[in-house]
Amino acid sequence: MTPLPDIARAAVAEYDMLPAGSIVLALVSGGADSVAMLRLLAAGELGDLAGLSALHVNHMLRGEAADGDAAFVEALCAELGVPCTVVRFDVAAYAAAEGLNLEDAGRRIRYRFAQSELDARCSAAGLSPLRGRIAVAHTLDDQAETFLMRLVTGAGPGGLRAIAPVRGRVVRPLIGARRADILGYLTGLGQHWREDATNADTSRLRSWVRHQLLPLAQSRNPAFADTLARNVRILAEEDTLLSEMASAFSRDFARFEDGRLTFESAQMRTLSRPMARRTVREALLRAFPDASRLEAAHVEALVDGLAVDGFAHDLPFGLRAVDEYGKLCVSRRDDTAAPVAPCLLEWPGRCDLGELGSIEAAFSTPDGVSADPFSAYVDADLLRGALTVDGPRIGDRMTPFGMTGTKKLSDLFTDVKVPKRLRASTPVVRDGERIVWVAGVRLDDRYEVTPETRRVLALSWHRLTEGS
Repeated sequence: MTPLPDIARAAVAEYDMLPAGSIVLALVSGGADSVAMLRLLAAGELGDLAGLSALHVNHMLRGEAADGDAAFVEALCAELGVPCTVVRFDVAAYAAAEGLNLEDAGRRIRYRFAQSELDARCSAAGLSPLRGRIAVAHTLDDQAETFLMRLVTGAGPGGLRAIAPVRGRVVRPLIGARRADILGYLTGLGQHWREDATNADTSRLRSWVRHQLLPLAQSRNPAFADTLARNVRILAEEDTLLSEMASAFSRDFARFEDGRLTFESAQMRTLSRPMARRTVREALLRAFPDASRLEAAHVEALVDGLAVDGFAHDLPFGLRAVDEYGKLCVSRRDDTAAPVAPCLLEWPGRCDLGELGSIEAAFSTPDGVSADPFSAYVDADLLRGALTVDGPRIGDRMTPFGMTGTKKLSDLFTDVKVPKRLRASTPVVRDGERIVWVAGVRLDDRYEVTPETRRVLALSWHRLTEGS
């Protein structure tokens, strides 16, 4: 049997987990795995570190047993000369408030405190946070258990990658070790550890996999965990390649601005369905990081929606997807444009529209038709007085520039593909009851500048943001 220090050193070297001079924060629960990892780090077995400390998070779930774990970790760290921070946090209350299971809630809390503690340790040492590493004691057995758990509950290739040896500042020096290797190492040192009684509760998925499913697989193939690790590595490498391709497509076929993610539907439909799924997910995670646990069914629905006119679909995390004239747009459900507050527009003068910007009226030379949709020239002598600015009204009609006869403003919006969410926030300049200009859309033909025009009034919509 290969000694545990050699197994850990091999993993550290292969994945460059602990560059010389790293500041390392070890997450120590008191269980065998984390105790073994702490001892290896404290003994200098895994590299030349600039600093080592430990963090223990008491989840307040097991009463005196949890308090005993914390006391054990503090005593072990004192024995090894390792600075230790113990945090108490009510994980059950947090899980209930956030709608999470206990395991997920606990993991989030541990990493939240770990990131903060590591930043503080790096700052105290006068080193960049990039020099910091969070050491976690996941093993080859944990890798196999996580794979089987996700296989049972359902996961795509990304989920079946199971546990990454390195992710950001998080490193797992024992990822190549079997639990038997760890127990043998600790026994040889005469080192005790704590056992969590809940680990034997097979009503919990991980415990069921650990005590029933994994032994069943190993009864057929004693090297199951090692075989699985090789397959997971291949799966991870291929998944990384596909993710890199999807990331490139997401940058080319989607854009995120002003809180809205917009996919070019026609371009997205040129992708194979598997790549479209990955591209949608990559873009969503980049735009809305809190959607990291979006279910596969929702991603499938969005891929279907790329080919559906008028598509609309509510997503978790407060998101909504809608088709807007050949573009699939994803935004927060409360992302609605503000309506135009009515105001008076003297000319020359300016009308303040708040977050929508402003409308300006100024005399100009007779340049005729503006090529900029956010400005227009009108014959000032056809105006009857001060102008008003407000939003679209029910029943509005106008004579769009270049046409004869009137047209419903709602139909014009449809013709020029103004999304419904933006219509209420489109300024309408009026001369009494008649529309002069729908900002960003069309001038009314009745106010056209002609060769006989003596005074020209230039109207401009100065927007605060591109999304307004």
